[in-house]
Amino acid sequence: MKNEVTLIAPCHFGLEAVLKKEVLDLGYEIVQVEDGRVIFRGGPEAICRANIFLRTAERVLIQVGRFRATTFEELFQGTREIAWEEYVPENGKFWVTKAASVKSKLFSPSDIQSIMKKAMVERMKSFYHVSWFQEDGEKYPVRVFLKNDEVVVGLDTTGESLHKRGYRKLTPKAPIAENLAAALIMLTPWHADRILLDPFCGSGTIPIEAALMAAHIAPGMNREFTAEAWSNFLPKKLWYEAGQEAVSLVKDDVETDIQGYDIDPSCIAMARENARLAGVDHLIHFQQREVAKLSHAKKYGFIITNPPYGERLEDKKDLPALYQALGERYQELDAWSMYLITSYEQAERDLGKKADKNRKIYNGMMKTYFYQYMGPKPPKRPRPENG
Repeated sequence: MKNEVTLIAPCHFGLEAVLKKEVLDLGYEIVQVEDGRVIFRGGPEAICRANIFLRTAERVLIQVGRFRATTFEELFQGTREIAWEEYVPENGKFWVTKAASVKSKLFSPSDIQSIMKKAMVERMKSFYHVSWFQEDGEKYPVRVFLKNDEVVVGLDTTGESLHKRGYRKLTPKAPIAENLAAALIMLTPWHADRILLDPFCGSGTIPIEAALMAAHIAPGMNREFTAEAWSNFLPKKLWYEAGQEAVSLVKDDVETDIQGYDIDPSCIAMARENARLAGVDHLIHFQQREVAKLSHAKKYGFIITNPPYGERLEDKKDLPALYQALGERYQELDAWSMYLITSYEQAERDLGKKADKNRKIYNGMMKTYFYQYMGPKPPKRPRPENG
């Protein structure tokens, strides 16, 4: 394995800055920030650490090639130039699992996939001196992005997307993705010694992600990654060391005030079970409660929530009353902040107050807004006067 690799971490559009900060906090050098992805460099251990520690990324890819192609012949030749033999053993199963094209002459995903596979086979035939590959070994999935005729080829180290932490076995319809929930929390000034309340908690994702952060539990600690099987160039020892680092950072005895409410008792049951599976059930209080009964006696708390958007037409009629109730209850809280993500266009009107800031975030292909109502900061503890 090379001493340094270039890695690509895709994320939700609009959250690149949050992921960039995470990568810098892990100690790696940023190469470039593009729409929906952060590119960085690190040693081989960066593959393991990025998969285990990044909360807001979708996956971690090794950038194995970058070239221009406006014809299928150029795509074939560019793919064949890549040193596939450095990554894929003779019995490895290799294929282009996903091709995405934006503003490029080559736009048919299935054609891009099949031509690149042929080019990979041609390259490896000449290296391994065989005419046919059994492909009965470990998996080496490839992903390719084309934008403005530039082809970026990545080897997918993750497998199932990083938002699948492994704790969410039960969900209602359309739950918020775990990495999006984590990013929303990270866009606020909340930290573990402040109150966090989600009045539409569903299966508990936002409170659980907050509790994982509070307890310094790495999001990828309890799951597996495709690249763990790549012992041909990524030593198992690196995965073990990254896992041990994650274990050493856990602060299980942290004290928190994290609460999740939902009107639906089945959601509360799901949330409790998911929190148990995540190992943070002792850090969260879940309760069946409608938004009209939202209250808290203390000051300086945070509401961070993903309220209903009314995706189905029959639900749209309920939204004004729901957002009005949330707005009224928020006004009654003393010096609180409120952050909510929604695609509902009349959110500010029905909440009864214009947001201090809002940020456009793409939740999949859906354009949503993250409305930010900033409460006052708690007073600093008085410092002793200089005598």
